[in-house]
Amino acid sequence: MNALNLFAAEAGGSSTIVWIVGVVVFLGVLVFFAVFARFAGLWIQCKMTNAKISFPNLVMMTIRKVNPTIIVRSKIMAIQAGVTRTYDISTRDLEAHYLAGGNVPNVIRALIAAQRAKIDLDWQSAQAIDLAGRDILDAVRTSVYPKVIDCPDSRKTNSTLDAVAGDGIQLNVRARVTVRTNLKQLVGGATEETVIARVGQGIVQAIGSTDSYKKVLENPDKITQIVLNEGLEKQTAYTIVSIDIADIDVGENIGARLQADHAEAEMRVAQAKAEQRRAEQKAREQEMVALTQENRAKVVLAEAKVPEAIASAFRSKKMGLMDYYELKNVQADTKMRDAIATPEREMTSS
Repeated sequence: MNALNLFAAEAGGSSTIVWIVGVVVFLGVLVFFAVFARFAGLWIQCKMTNAKISFPNLVMMTIRKVNPTIIVRSKIMAIQAGVTRTYDISTRDLEAHYLAGGNVPNVIRALIAAQRAKIDLDWQSAQAIDLAGRDILDAVRTSVYPKVIDCPDSRKTNSTLDAVAGDGIQLNVRARVTVRTNLKQLVGGATEETVIARVGQGIVQAIGSTDSYKKVLENPDKITQIVLNEGLEKQTAYTIVSIDIADIDVGENIGARLQADHAEAEMRVAQAKAEQRRAEQKAREQEMVALTQENRAKVVLAEAKVPEAIASAFRSKKMGLMDYYELKNVQADTKMRDAIATPEREMTSS
């Protein structure tokens, strides 16, 4: 009985192990088929196009947080276009650029466009430009098909450049600048805003150095040639192909307005000085009036002392009645003479 029980126990333990092994194998098969179903399409594309990316490598891309679809399609695109015959681009290079945050398909398209247009652009330069934040594909397209930018940019500033010629006449200018991307200076080179600012500054300076606005209207190309000869594209990401004056209008007479403003300012200064002198004279007049009143008061005080002196003379018997009458006659005679000598106008005013 003990032997039978031991045999039954061993048989039950073996069946459990078999079940566990079967479940593990089944799960492994499911995982394998799931992984194979996920990467089978990409692996078949690699085999059909000679992309040379193995199935385990596709699985490892997912583990390394790399999107295998982007890498495979970019590699196939490069092989089909013949870029890999010119540049040694490996799968590792594509993965490294992807992990660095680059746009792998955009770089491959840029290399294809550059190769077709016979533009000198290699893989290292293309990925450096892409990692710098520039759109490498747009840069290559601009190198092939130049871009026209407005000067000034009407979306951000005024619609015209306002420049004043030597004779004081204002000219309102709109220009169009045709530029081509300079791939060698794309990294670290200035953008469109710098080109627009430099061209605008050059146009304003060229018009300002012209004696008369008529010369600008007669030959606008002379202005553009002066601007082009200044080498405005230095340290920029573009090469200026041409500068064309799209429109030019005659504005205000700034010189005449400045002269009028200057004359008006001088007139105001003169008026202010005249008003100051008038105020000073008015104050002086008031001072004289006050001084006159003060002197009149002194005269009144002096005249008030005359009766006292006469009374004192009477008391001291130094003056008699006849002397007093003689004094009054002299005073009356003096008043009469003053009345005859003084004009009627002054008498009225007094």
